[in-house]
Amino acid sequence: MFASYLLLCVLCASAVRKKSQSHNQPLPTTKILPSDRPNKAEISFHQLAFPNKVILQFNYDVIQLNRLNWREFLQQQNPVASALMAKMNIAPKDRPRVKSECLRLLATLQLDPARMQLVSGFIDTYLRLNAQEEQIFKTQIAQFEPTQQEVVMQIVTSWMEEGIQQGELKIIQRQLTRRIGVITPELQQQLQRLSVTQLENLAEALLDFSNEADLIAWLQQLE
Repeated sequence: MFASYLLLCVLCASAVRKKSQSHNQPLPTTKILPSDRPNKAEISFHQLAFPNKVILQFNYDVIQLNRLNWREFLQQQNPVASALMAKMNIAPKDRPRVKSECLRLLATLQLDPARMQLVSGFIDTYLRLNAQEEQIFKTQIAQFEPTQQEVVMQIVTSWMEEGIQQGELKIIQRQLTRRIGVITPELQQQLQRLSVTQLENLAEALLDFSNEADLIAWLQQLE
């Protein structure tokens, strides 16, 4: 998920760069802080100095998410805002609403599938709800207008499918390790790309495997 956070920073930086270029201004340097703690204001400069001389002083803007009010970003037509709301200052009782509002905003942006998956995955990772919160979350989604509700439900369904896929993958990886030994990183990558149906088929096929060559042959048949 750290990689997703980095990609979101790239999107944010890209937006800032375009704005600066359109106004013919120097590109500002920005530091985004996603952690929940500390809550105090972070420093916005770095200095390298000797007792008698300052060698370097570096100043930057600080975006400290845990000091921002998520309500101020509800109308921002920006995928970065939709994602980073999940890491802002949120009261425990507001967690279901913030997650639903993140998705409602995301549903209005008409992103390509790759960016939609990136942003929605960030939201789900950093706003994991308990069973009671999930019920409130679903109730709030049901109140969206039909078009938004349809997009949001597609996102939620993809989360569920991904969760099932990851669960199946973990079980199969353990079974394969017991059958044929350690799985190479290359084969691990191929396994991660399999659908739920393909993983279910592999779960049956691996019972006849005796070595790594059997797994490679099975994967080649898919191609």
